[in-house]
Formats: sequence, structure tokens, C-alpha cells
Amino acid sequence: MTTPAPPISRWGYTWRIGLVMLISAIAWSPLVEYQWEQARWWFWLDLLLGAASFVAVFWRRRFPVAVALSTNLVAGFFLSAGGPATLALFSLSTRRRWREILPVSAASALSGGGFILFGDPSGQGRELILVDLALLTTIIAITVGWGMFVGSRRELLATLRDRAETAESEQAARVAQARIAERARIAREMHDVLAHRISIVTMHAGALSYRDDLSADEVKATAATIEQSSRLALVELREVLGVLREDAGDAEPEPPQPTAAAIPDLLGHFRGTGMNLVAELLVDPSAVPGGIGRTAYRVVQEGLTNAAKHAPYARVHLAVSGGPEDGLVIEVSNPLPAGQAPSSLPPSGLGLVGLAERAELAGGRLHHATLSDHHVLRVWLPWNA
Repeated sequence: MTTPAPPISRWGYTWRIGLVMLISAIAWSPLVEYQWEQARWWFWLDLLLGAASFVAVFWRRRFPVAVALSTNLVAGFFLSAGGPATLALFSLSTRRRWREILPVSAASALSGGGFILFGDPSGQGRELILVDLALLTTIIAITVGWGMFVGSRRELLATLRDRAETAESEQAARVAQARIAERARIAREMHDVLAHRISIVTMHAGALSYRDDLSADEVKATAATIEQSSRLALVELREVLGVLREDAGDAEPEPPQPTAAAIPDLLGHFRGTGMNLVAELLVDPSAVPGGIGRTAYRVVQEGLTNAAKHAPYARVHLAVSGGPEDGLVIEVSNPLPAGQAPSSLPPSGLGLVGLAERAELAGGRLHHATLSDHHVLRVWLPWNA
């Protein structure tokens, strides 16, 4: 299948018209004086057919074979059509179809050769005739070769463009799948936490229904526990309603997901695997609200996992700071491995896509970049999420 020719700009039309007129002028100039003085009818017919060929060449893309064949036949005996004929043959050659190029090239050579042999009034010697025939053949060959080169280049660029668009589409599909998977994972976690809250409410309400030996203070404390657990359950229900959950109810209930209070244990786990980890916990993890605590835990987990994967022997720095007024800030940084050139924005993996989705659902934002020779992952979360 022939690659469609790109649209021509205004400048493209300008230089093509100029080039066509220049070629016609060069080809026609040796014959103009003879035509005007000896055969003026030939002069006016040459001018008329040259102008008609000039107009016809504007339809060379819609009717490539017809325009190229007609203009090249005319150009054999009416040299003012030489410019349009050259452009039409060049345009036809960009299609890179030999069954079209060979007949038109042969017609052009026969027409031009016939004029040189029988129609040229200059009466040149045999040696000059051979030179003219060789020049005509060379011009046709160069026109066809250059046109085929341009057509091949167009096809290559179109192929590269299609590949780039396909790669972008595939990457966008992978990112979309990662977002959906992460939203499903978040929804499952929130579903399990909500089930845990409701089970606590059920347990304490059941105790009130069959225990008749509780004191007033114990009944009050149990009611307060039910009220607090119910309020937390409502908050988490609002969160889970905002996230799509896939295949609800297909798994057994799981224990509550880890929150920020479990971050110290997580750091101990990574240190136990040999990671050179420096942690600055400027906020008490247990004081972080549960709504963002689970997201904070996953951010730290994913950030340290990425550092262990891409810079296994480097010193990793973790900083957790903020408060109710400023929100929670988590920053994980590590130096680039030796020999890796820094870039303004490293390519993001699907893990970072999932973290970005998780942070966005919590009302926060994620930023990652390579600054100097360090890779930095920074996440901000609102405190009251």
C-alpha cells in the first residue's frame, strides 16, 4: 500500500511553482527564437500546451499516471511543458510502483528522443544528438531515482510514526490497567477495614444485648466504643464508595491493612534485608489518621522497594514530616547507581502509577524526579484525609 503524500504547505507550493517555471524556461529557451521567427504557430501552441500542462500538474496526486503520461508526451515536442512533466514524473516515482514508472519513463524517453532525432530544427551533428539523448536519459533516471528515494523516506517516516503511536497507545493501556488494578486493590483494602470496623460494632452491640451484669460505666464505655467505631465505619464507607471494586465478595475477609503505625516495623524489615537506610520520622506514625495512614504505609513500602530494586547498594534516605496544619510529607531519596546518567524525569514504572492513583484518591499529590545525582520521590497527603 502506497504511503499517502503529506499535505503541501504554502511555501511548498511556492518553491515547486518556481522550480517548474525555471525548468520550463531552461528547456524552452534554445527553441523560442526559432519558433518566433520561423514558425510562430508553433510558439503559440507550445505556450498554450505548456500552460495547460502547468495547470494539469496540480491534479498529479489524484490522477498520477494520466497526468504524468500526458505531460511527458507533450513535453517531447513542446518544451515549455518540460517543468510540469518533470514534476509529474517525480511525483509518480514517489509511489514506487514500477508498473507505473516504467511505461511513463519509456514514453518520456521516446517522445523526447523522437524530437531530438526528427523534430529539432537546429540540425545538430550526430555527436551532439548522442549527447542530447544521453542527457535526456540521465535527466529521466535522476528524476525517477530521486522520486523513489523521497517515496521511500516518506514510507519510513510513516512507519516510524505508526510505531511511535502504537507504543504510546500500548503504554497508555498499561497505565490504565495499572490504575484500575490499583483502584481495585485500594477498594479491597478499604472493604476489609470497613468489615473489621463493623465486626467490632456487632461484637460490642451483642455484648450489650446479653450481658446484664455490666455496670453503668461499662455500658457507657461500650456505647462509646460502638459510637466511635460506627463513625469511623461511615468515614471509610464514603471512601470505598468512591473507588471501583472488582469482583466484590470473591475473597475471604482479611485482617485490617497496615497503617502508618506499622511503618517502624516496615523499616526494620528493609534493614533486615541489608538496606542501608537512614530514616527521619519527624511525625509519630501512630498519630497519623487512619484515612491517610494506609496510603502513607504503601508509599513508604513502594518507595523503599523501588530504591532496593534500582539502587540496591546505595544509602536510602526516608523522611516523614508534617502535621495537621501542613499535611503529611513523605520523601524517599537515593543516589543513582554508578554509570547511570541523570535525567530530568526518569521513566515511571507501573508501581509509581499505582502510587500516584492512590495519592490522588486520598486528595494528595505525588512528584518524582532526578535532581543532580539523586532520585527523589515526594508525596504529600492532607492530614484529614
